[in-house]
Amino acid sequence: MVNRLLIDPKRKFCMTLDSIFCSDISSSIPLDRLNFTFSKRTGKIKHVMMDDKIIATLRTDGGFAITLDGARFLLESNKVKENCIIIKKEVVDFIKSGRSVFCKHVISCGRNIEVESDAIILDDNDRLVAVGKAILPYSMIIVFKRGAAVRVRHSIND
Repeated sequence: MVNRLLIDPKRKFCMTLDSIFCSDISSSIPLDRLNFTFSKRTGKIKHVMMDDKIIATLRTDGGFAITLDGARFLLESNKVKENCIIIKKEVVDFIKSGRSVFCKHVISCGRNIEVESDAIILDDNDRLVAVGKAILPYSMIIVFKRGAAVRVRHSIND
């Protein structure tokens, strides 16, 4: 028999989301629209869904990996801007095809970007391009002119 979580999954998701994005972003989430799927083997949260769309999946480190649908929802709140990276327009198609974001292509970077944190990648008109995991922290991305900044997990053209 599998033990279910002792903490309410909605509360756990909100606490983790606030921790990932270093803000009170969970206050803008309509909790009544959240649904969860659980692992049959471990009983842990597998997916977080809103309106039948997966907005996040559980990572092995206990955090949540945000999907494109999740990023679209989070972008409705200005609280997430410090977790966004804005890229140059000449590389947008390159990134949309799932390629990594390099430091030299970054126009601006939010201060909450840390190594292995989720990053939302936007074009210069604040349109969603991709989501991924940061390889470097904010302080290095804005200084370096070489090397990868974000490994793209999901992109618009996937």
